[in-house]
Amino acid sequence: MAVHSTFAQLWSKADRPAVRAFFVSIAALGVALLLALYSGAAAELGHFGFSVAAALGALAVAAWVGITLVPVLAKRTPLRWIGYRMEYKVTREGWIYMAGILIVALPALNTGNNLLFLILASLIAVILMSGVLSSITLSGVAMRLELPEHIFAGQTVRARIELENEKLTLPSFSLKVEAVQPKGATSPAVVLSTPVYFPYLARKARVEQSVPLTFARRGVYRQDSFRIVTRFPFGFLQKAHRLDLKAQALVYPSVEPAQEFFEILPGLQGALESLNKGHGDELYALRDYVPNDSARHVHWKASARLGSLMVREFAREEDYRVLLVFDPHVATGASVKSGLATGGTAHQQNSAALCASDAERFERAITLCAGIAWHFLERNAELQFRSANIETPLGPASETIFTILRHLALATPLPADPNHALLSDLAASPNLFKVIVTSQPRGSIPAQLWHSSYVVFLEDLVA
Repeated sequence: MAVHSTFAQLWSKADRPAVRAFFVSIAALGVALLLALYSGAAAELGHFGFSVAAALGALAVAAWVGITLVPVLAKRTPLRWIGYRMEYKVTREGWIYMAGILIVALPALNTGNNLLFLILASLIAVILMSGVLSSITLSGVAMRLELPEHIFAGQTVRARIELENEKLTLPSFSLKVEAVQPKGATSPAVVLSTPVYFPYLARKARVEQSVPLTFARRGVYRQDSFRIVTRFPFGFLQKAHRLDLKAQALVYPSVEPAQEFFEILPGLQGALESLNKGHGDELYALRDYVPNDSARHVHWKASARLGSLMVREFAREEDYRVLLVFDPHVATGASVKSGLATGGTAHQQNSAALCASDAERFERAITLCAGIAWHFLERNAELQFRSANIETPLGPASETIFTILRHLALATPLPADPNHALLSDLAASPNLFKVIVTSQPRGSIPAQLWHSSYVVFLEDLVA
């Protein structure tokens, strides 16, 4: 049943005109062979006429096959193996094995011993068999890589690597998937940093593995090609099939609360809660009791001290409306190339134009800004974001958070702006509480912003 099922699959996928032409050509060449054999036998018996006629018939049949059927077969034969890129490498065990072959070859040539030649031929056949079997193992294997939609720097995520064996009859063994580092690349910004091993891949089957990945820094990580490697069956040769499978991972800044965030949180919390009162968890003020107030809001200690019922009022967390501003203009004398990173770790290359302390301070400011945005997401705030070349509409933080993180993942330091245009435009939004992260010096913030803003200066972020 298994043989019949395999034959049915092969026949359903076969190119039937090509198969028909193949069998016709085999039958015609068989007739030509018989005529050639008859021609030789007739010549030995002295029947030269029959011999010439049979020889001419054999040549005519062979010529007909070559002219009519061979072009049809050549046109319909897929020659994908010609462009199949295979990389070869002799392993340490392979070099040792070849040294053993040389040791056997020298006495075989000196003595002419048939047994030594037989052993030498067997040893060489093992090398040839290793090459053939490893090629069969690598052929017909396809790969897919799936990355999570959202990736944060410093956090471990799970990627999925899937191998599919497209061969109808043969399995594959001992496959290893690894990333190909571009030639001349100085940055290790590759998606797959460690190889992934697959011991067995059955015919017409798929196998997948979940791979933990951790990206140390924000930015775009690109991988243009991967390599499927095998040392099957004997480990003498390492063969690799290179796949042009482009993968890209956008890594957001870390949103884990850093030391700087905990330092500014009390001041930021106090500035926010001083604006409104309402239903929340933080105490806003005390007032006199009115008949429709709930008894659970009565502040009994204050009531006993003052001699009348006093009721607690709370800060209104759910009504937070915040404008988060990130000023990427770095106040430094170094020449900095402006713009957004468009690939790889370009933001790190642009930051290299700064001194080391300025570049590190800029990265810490990015992380702090991302942490602040995530903090307002957790508090269900109405959030708007503004920076160089970007401004999001005011809306729920859950709708804008990943737009903000995407911009921060690609942001690069810009040259100092003497006009402070970004900060000057903030005065047009007096109704929004503003959280400003800037490298501008103290005294550069417009006076009308101070009553509705909380400003974090990069110079306070001591590296």
